[in-house]
Amino acid sequence: MTAQRRVDTDFLELPRHELADAALSAALAAGAGYADLRIHAITTEHIQLRDGELEAAVVNREIGLAVRVIVDGTWGFASHAELDPATAADTARRAVHVAATLKPLNAERIELAPEPVYSDVTWVSDYSIDPFAVATSEKIAVLGEYSGRLMAADGVDYASAALHAMKEQTFYADTFGSSITQQRVRLMPTLEAVTVDAAAGTFETMRTLVPPMARGWEVVAGDDVWNWSDEIAEMPSLLAEKAKAPSVVAGPTDLVIDPTNLWLTIHESIGHATEYDRAIGYEAAYAGTSFATPDKLGSMRYGSPIMNVTADRTVEYGLASVGFDDEGVRSQSWDLVKDGIFVGYQLDRVFAPRLGVARSNGCSYADSPHHVPIQRMANVSLQPGTDDLSTDDLISRVQDGIYIVGDKSWSIDMQRYNFQFTGQRFFRIRDGRLDGQLRDVAYQATTTDFWGSMEAVGGPSTWRLGGAFNCGKAQPGQVAAVSHGCPSALFRGVNVLNTRDESGR
Repeated sequence: MTAQRRVDTDFLELPRHELADAALSAALAAGAGYADLRIHAITTEHIQLRDGELEAAVVNREIGLAVRVIVDGTWGFASHAELDPATAADTARRAVHVAATLKPLNAERIELAPEPVYSDVTWVSDYSIDPFAVATSEKIAVLGEYSGRLMAADGVDYASAALHAMKEQTFYADTFGSSITQQRVRLMPTLEAVTVDAAAGTFETMRTLVPPMARGWEVVAGDDVWNWSDEIAEMPSLLAEKAKAPSVVAGPTDLVIDPTNLWLTIHESIGHATEYDRAIGYEAAYAGTSFATPDKLGSMRYGSPIMNVTADRTVEYGLASVGFDDEGVRSQSWDLVKDGIFVGYQLDRVFAPRLGVARSNGCSYADSPHHVPIQRMANVSLQPGTDDLSTDDLISRVQDGIYIVGDKSWSIDMQRYNFQFTGQRFFRIRDGRLDGQLRDVAYQATTTDFWGSMEAVGGPSTWRLGGAFNCGKAQPGQVAAVSHGCPSALFRGVNVLNTRDESGR
C-alpha cells in the first residue's frame, strides 16, 4: 500500500471476511470444487459545462457482491446488491446451481493456472487528492474558470468542459486462501473549443491534450501535474490557424506521430490484437477477433526491429495498473513484441493453461459486481529508444511530411489489421522544420505495414502515457480504463487520406 493513501474507512468497515466465509463455505458445501467472492464498490462523478454554464453534475454509487464457482469443470456465477452473510451464502448456492445447469453445454473443462496465496493484503493506487473529498462546487468553479479563459479569447465561439472521476474499491477472497482489499482512483478532465465560420458554413474544434490518469484532483487543480495555463492560452491561436489551414494532399507521407496520438493506434492495433481470447475466437461478436493468432507467436514480424512493446499492470499512474487482478493474480510486466517479433499475449487464469503458459499475467477484470470477470487489457506500451532522441530530432529527419498531435476518430477492421486514424492537430514538416498546420488528415495502413515502417523512436524524454476510460468488450458489454505509453516515433511512407475528399465533400 502506498504511504499517501489508505482504503476508505466505510469500505473497511464492511463485513468483508464474514461475507467471504459465508459464501465460500456455502459454495463448497453445495458441490463446488472452487469458489471466489468479490465485493465491488464503484463511485463515479460526471460534471459537464457548456459555455461556462452547468449542464450536468451527477454522482452514481454501486455496490454488491459476486460469487464465481467451478463445478466439475464448469463456471457458475451469481451476484446480489445486499451485503449480508445469509445473502452471500444464498448467492453462492445460486452460482453452483448455474454451473450445474450449464454443465451439459460445456465443451471445455475449466482449469485455473496456479497462483501464490496472498492472505489479507491491501493495495491503494498513488494519488494525492481524493476527488470525492473535494466539494462539487469547487470542481465546477475550476472547470468554469478554465472555460472562461477559452471563451474570452478571440475566435472561440463555444467551449465545453467536463470531468469524469471514478473510485473503485474491491475485496477478493477465494478457496485457495487469498484475501485482497484494493482501492484505486482515476479521472478524465477535458476542455474543447469551437470556432465557427458562419459565412462558409464550417466549424473547427480543438481539445486539450491532457490524458485520463490514475491520479486525483491534483491533475485539475493548478499546473503542477498538467500545464493548463499554457495549453489554454495556446489553444485559441492554434484553433484559428487550423481553421484557415490548407487541406492535405493525399498520398504516401512521412509521419512523426506524437504520443498524444500514437497511444490510440497502439490500443487498437496491438492492445486488442494481443488479447488471447480474441486471438482464438473466444471473443468475437463485440469487436472481432485478431490476425495475431497463436500459430504466429514467436515468429511473426509485427514491426521494425526497433519495435518493443510491453504489457504492464504496474506502471505508475496507469489506468489499468492495480495490485492484483479480479482472480487474485499479482500484477506483472511482460513482453508482447520484442525487436519487432510477436512474442506474447495477455492472459487470465483460464486462458494461460490453454496457451500452455504456467501462470496468468493478471488480466482479469469486471466493471461491476454484477458482471463476470473477463480477460481485459493491461497498460500496453511502446518502449522508447536507447538514444534519447527528441521529437525535434525526429522532425529534423523529414524533408516533407506531417507531425500529428492529439487523438480523434479511428476505424479498424474485425481482425485488428486494416485501420485509419485522424488527430487533433496536424503540422506540415518542410526541410526538417514545422511549417504551419494542415487540415483533413487521416493515416491508413495495415497493422504490420504501419509498424514495419517505423524508422526511429524518441528517447525516454518523449515517452508519455495516454489512455482511455471507455474500452469496450464482451456481451453483455463491459467498460474498462487502460493507459498506453509511447515515445514520439517516425514512420516512412504511410498512406495519408484527405478526409474531406473521402467523404465526397
